Amino acid sequence: MPYLFLAPAIVLFVLFLLLPVGYAVHLSLRKVKVSGLGLGRNSRTEIFAGLENYRTALADPELWGSAGRVLAYGLTLLPIMLGLALLFALLLDRPGVRLARFSRLAIFLPYAVPGLIASMLWGFLYLPAVSPFTDLAGRLGLPGPDPLDGGSVFFAIVNIAVWGGVGFNMIVLFTSLRAIPAEIYESARLDGCTELQLALRIKIPLLLPSLIMTTVFSLIATLQVFTEPLTVRSLTNSISSTWTPLMKIYRDAFAQNDIYSAAAGSVLIAGVTLVVSFGFLRLVQRQAFGSEDR
Repeated sequence: MPYLFLAPAIVLFVLFLLLPVGYAVHLSLRKVKVSGLGLGRNSRTEIFAGLENYRTALADPELWGSAGRVLAYGLTLLPIMLGLALLFALLLDRPGVRLARFSRLAIFLPYAVPGLIASMLWGFLYLPAVSPFTDLAGRLGLPGPDPLDGGSVFFAIVNIAVWGGVGFNMIVLFTSLRAIPAEIYESARLDGCTELQLALRIKIPLLLPSLIMTTVFSLIATLQVFTEPLTVRSLTNSISSTWTPLMKIYRDAFAQNDIYSAAAGSVLIAGVTLVVSFGFLRLVQRQAFGSEDR
């Protein structure tokens, strides 16, 4: 009987996760053999390629360059986004905060905006020809900012991700704070703890499991960044078609019609995502969840 209730989830898991992953692995092990000029009916045949597509992908400097940009992107984004989420959660958890409900909604609302729409909104705010920031700077007699310039576009993309990601992480951390028994806070205040000491010595240590979870989710999203740079790319020449690994895979599959190399790149990214996520969890498991094992 329990398996009957699990059947819908199992069917969806197989159809929309296992089968696509298996098909991607299958394509990554194949390639097209062209005979003659490649114009006849049987001039193009699909053959087994083994690990050739993986060797080609790992030797591609464009893939390594995009991976380096994503690494820098993550090292910049994660501390800012999670730091702001933690700060807002702690501030909203203080007793007597005014407009707490409105503040939570205002901080969370950007997360509800789809990534494509958010990228378009910020893209037009960045575009000097229509940006209100450029107009304001002109009225003040200052040079207008150009976030889409080559040196600034990296931080423009980071800003979009921060704007959209802080709210979700803040809600997760705030909910975890609300689950902490009030007696702990009362005892600490009776012992003379200030709100700052309460946050640093009690709240943040108890939030560690939730911080780990939000970090893992953010790591996965960072490794899969795609929508923001692809959307902003239409407004600037500073973002190449291989700015991130997923953008390179998209170009290989749909611009160059090389689905086999794209499949190999997809499998590699999936593997890296799994290794990084589980490796991070393994690294912090004892510190974050050690008390739950006892």
